[in-house]
This record gives sequence, C-alpha cells and structure tokens, in this order.
Amino acid sequence: MKHMKLWMLAAILIICGTTTTLTSCSKDDQVTEAPAKKEYFASWNQCEALTALKQYVEDVTNPKSSNFISQEDRIATFDMDGTFVGELYPTYFEYNLLEYRVLDDAQYRDKAPEDVRQAAQAIRSFVRQGTPLPDHFDMIHARAAAKAYAGMTIAEFDTYVKSYATQPANGFSGMTYGQSFYRPMLEVFDYLKDNGFTYYVVSGSDRFICRALVESIGIAPNRVIGMDVKLVSSRQGDEAGVDHTMTKDEYLVRTDSLLIKNLKTNKVLQITQEIGKTPVLSFGNSSGDQAMHNFCLSNQKHRSAAFMLVADDDQRDHANREKALTLAEKWRNADYHVISMRDDFKTIYGTGVKKVDFTFPAE
Repeated sequence: MKHMKLWMLAAILIICGTTTTLTSCSKDDQVTEAPAKKEYFASWNQCEALTALKQYVEDVTNPKSSNFISQEDRIATFDMDGTFVGELYPTYFEYNLLEYRVLDDAQYRDKAPEDVRQAAQAIRSFVRQGTPLPDHFDMIHARAAAKAYAGMTIAEFDTYVKSYATQPANGFSGMTYGQSFYRPMLEVFDYLKDNGFTYYVVSGSDRFICRALVESIGIAPNRVIGMDVKLVSSRQGDEAGVDHTMTKDEYLVRTDSLLIKNLKTNKVLQITQEIGKTPVLSFGNSSGDQAMHNFCLSNQKHRSAAFMLVADDDQRDHANREKALTLAEKWRNADYHVISMRDDFKTIYGTGVKKVDFTFPAE
C-alpha cells in the first residue's frame, strides 16, 4: 500500500508539471478568462443609419422582445453594384467587362455581332466622352451580354470574369476591380452573420459575374441571385431540357437567350421564387432596389428595415454629389434609412486606395 501511494504521488507530480509542460495544476491556471467582446464597424463613424441597424438587430435577436425573429426568418437581401461593390470607371463592373470583351479582347472582338458592338461602344463613349447612354440601356446591355458570352462553359466564364477582375481599377490607385468592396459594408455582413442572419446578393448584374466577384468575401454561390441567361447541356442542341437526358461527360454552356434582367419588381419575383421568404432587412442604392425594399417593409409577420446608400463622396470616390443629396431626401421620404458614404464611412475601400484621374489607352 505504501508503494502504491508513492507511485500515485509521483504520477501526480509528473502531470502537474515537474517533468512536462502540458498543463498546470495551480489554482490560478484553472481560471478561464472571458473572451474579449468582438468589436464591429471599425470603418464607420457614429451615425443615424448605423444606430438604427444596431438597435434593430438587438431588438429582433432578443428572445424577450415582442419583435423577436427566429434565425430561420432572419433574411437580409443586398444589391451588389453601388451597395457593397464600387461603381467604377465610372459605371458597373459588368458594363466594363462587356466593353473589354467586345472592343479589346483580340479573341472575340472580330466575332462580335453589330448590335453587341454598338452596345459596347455606347459604354465606351459614355465613360470616355460623357455621351449619355441610350434609353433602356439596362436591357440593351443585357441582351448584348447574353450574346457576347454565349458558348462559354460555366467554368470558362468564371475564369474570364476573375481574370478581368485582376486589372487595376481605373480611376483608383492601389486597388483592382476584384478588390473594390466597400469596407464598411463588409463589416455589416460580418455583424449580421454573427447575429444569425442569412444574407443574399440580389443584383441586376449577371448571376455568374456576381458569384465570381463575391467568392473572395465568402458568399456562397447559392446565396446569389442575378440576371440570368438560358443554360443548356453541351450535347442538348435544340432539344428541350425535359426531353434530354444529360450524360456524365456533358457540361453546361451559356446561350444567347436572356431569361430575366433582375431589376425592380423582378427582384421581388426572384426573391420569392428562390428564397421563399420575405426579407426582414434590405440594402440597396438605387431606384432598381425600391421594389425589393418595399417588399421587405411589407413584411406582415416580422419587424423590418431598409437601407439606401448614397454616393455623395466626390473626394474619395467618383460621385455626383448634387444628385446624391436629391436621392437621399427621396429615400428618407420613402421610409428608408440613408447611409451617407461621405459622412458615415471612415474609409470606403480601405487604406492605400486613392482616387485618381481616369486613364485610357489609345484607341
């Protein structure tokens, strides 16, 4: 028995650190420090919109609140261009991409149909000379883009978008197109995720362009809704999908058939079809997002809120301040919370990014 006690004492000494550093048996070491509270919104100034967002989230995530929303119903929708991705050069990424595809890409430019070429030239003239875009250009562009990328596989198009996104963002130094995220809005994503919200990108841009861009910030492909073109299997031909059985070695290809331009009420239709629930939070920046906002605010089951960004910072970004201030008043009258990029954001794109003059290669 005496030898047994000595053996047990030796074992305890070993475990407690006389011959190992795995652990400690001191009383103090058994005290676990509480983790530091996570800080959010480092890129924001204190402002009405941020206060409204935090108060809203604190209310609807509080089980004791009459406005409590369970996690499965905490749905937030975000427009992309101008809401958390910069409208650069000075227009949408997908417009810039079409201009490059048709007018600069040596492998395609000689193959472009005339209507596609006209659409690309309209973008170039708008950007370089300030020539107004034709009426209803969103649809003109959508149809032209469907044709410009027809025949590409999903993987080829994804690679094409990501390759273009590595180019320096014209009008800025220290940033590529693929890095042109609004830093403060990425912090909103982080905050909502940690509070049990599921957020979706609901954009007028091509769904597969959006997927390629947001992959780097961790947004899954199944949470992206956008403009759609018809897809077919590589051996399907003119056969209807309901009549064709895809084999294991087939792959999906883009066609030149536009299915939907995801703007205005089309956003509401797509949200309903793909998510199946009415959002409780909605973020946008333009009239194309009003229907989505109003749909959110019509939520009969849960408290909801909508936020509009206004591009009113003409020092750190390319903006029309006069137009932005007019829109801010319009959005407030529509019961949306207004986010001022000039007043509410400490930084837009992060340190090291500066606005510069546009530069264009010789045509």
